[in-house]
Amino acid sequence: MAMHDELVSLTAVELRRLIGAKTISPVELLDACIGRIEAINPAVNAVTATCYPAAREAAKAAERQVLNGEPLGLLHGLPLGVKDLEDTAGLLTTYGSPASRGNVPTRDVVLVERLRAAGAILVAKTNVPELGAGANTRNVVWGATGNPFNPELNAGGSSGGAAAALACDMLPVCTGSDTGGSLRIPASKCGVVGFRPTPGLVPNSRRLLGWTPISVVGPLGRTVAEACLQLAATAGLTAGDPLSYEIDPLSFATPEPIDLSTLRIGWTEDFGCCDVDGAIRALFRSRMAALKPMVRTCEEVSFDLGDVHRAFDVIRAESFVAGLRDTYERDPSVLGPNTRANYELGAKMTLADSAWAQAEQTRIFRRFQAAYEHYDVILSPTTPVSPFPWTQLYASHVDGREQENYYRWLALTYVVTLTTHPALSLPCGVDDAGMPFGLQIIGPFHGDRKTLAVSHALEQAFAASPELRRPRPDLSKLAQPTPSLKSIVTAPPILDSTSSNHSGPSMV
Repeated sequence: MAMHDELVSLTAVELRRLIGAKTISPVELLDACIGRIEAINPAVNAVTATCYPAAREAAKAAERQVLNGEPLGLLHGLPLGVKDLEDTAGLLTTYGSPASRGNVPTRDVVLVERLRAAGAILVAKTNVPELGAGANTRNVVWGATGNPFNPELNAGGSSGGAAAALACDMLPVCTGSDTGGSLRIPASKCGVVGFRPTPGLVPNSRRLLGWTPISVVGPLGRTVAEACLQLAATAGLTAGDPLSYEIDPLSFATPEPIDLSTLRIGWTEDFGCCDVDGAIRALFRSRMAALKPMVRTCEEVSFDLGDVHRAFDVIRAESFVAGLRDTYERDPSVLGPNTRANYELGAKMTLADSAWAQAEQTRIFRRFQAAYEHYDVILSPTTPVSPFPWTQLYASHVDGREQENYYRWLALTYVVTLTTHPALSLPCGVDDAGMPFGLQIIGPFHGDRKTLAVSHALEQAFAASPELRRPRPDLSKLAQPTPSLKSIVTAPPILDSTSSNHSGPSMV
């Protein structure tokens, strides 16, 4: 088991190199990942449906390809976890909704197609809030996902299961998606990397409003290089996403080198419009003080983003109305409180509201560009509060101020969503409560490579500092299950996770 523990802690980049060199077998790696899931998942509830028998067959086939000297993909033999919002052929996909408890898709979304084509081996789905609504990963189908640093606290969301699985070294490749911060927030709260790419860089074939850039899919990773490897396997044009565009995916495989001493950094605690707890502000300022000697300039910058909250309300609500109208009109009671609130908010809006919001987003985008005349990247905290108990649906108060809805506390990330700029959450030590703290690194318009290059350089610099480096959870404290994580499950248990015989553990 000690050997397995050592294996799963290696990065995806190193694991892929060892598979290509015939030093380790895809079968050996899969067994190690399954062992880690079975040992740790009962404590955090990050992984939901599994397909171990099919994964073992795929791993054996991957092993044969290596031994036969066949060409190998970027992710050949690497076990994969897919967020439970993405359809996976043959594997239960519930979207965290009781209405989809028995849904086993017959086709993969484009994202999963590309990951499989690159050689990744689908092993499991990772937990989400119902329909991805909110940044606390809990639903009545699977229960709640606990934070690996303290399972009684939340893991963020909506990619909370993926972030927690990565933090616990359950799987080396995990997918995510992001509307208001769903890649960045769980990455921050679990101490991993979450990258929101430019809309269209990674195709999102499940987006109903195809020309709306608010929702993207993208990579999580324990390191920036892991995120880059997944990005290289998934980026590029497809007819499945009208925002996708031609690009050389392999150009993302390795982060570009950058000299930190030349870097011009602008920073903001709150974009002039977001509530942030005083302790997080103080911690962020101390991080900027530590960063300042490493770079050319590190200066506070101010923003005027207009009525950014109202613009996000309207644009976010549009996507919920598009996706939930039929369900709501058939039976509103099947929707949870977050998704139902989003639908009802949107259903009351008018075409005039929509037109105003689209125009305001354009104004916000144009104002935002001014900062990049003076700075290479903008830094902010990723989240305004330390992780709170998962039993609390959302952060109802920030810095003593009541939040007007369940997602207002996500403002640090959703204001960036509206700009369409690429943004990455990078682990940067822990906060006063000993929980992971993330820096949000916002690159220039379509500056995905630069965002990743800067993030990688900062990651390398932070690695030398016990205060700034990526924190790791104490897995010995996760040896016992956390029964309360399943306490919100009210529906009967799921017996099978796929349409075929399922020999993996029941996660409900």
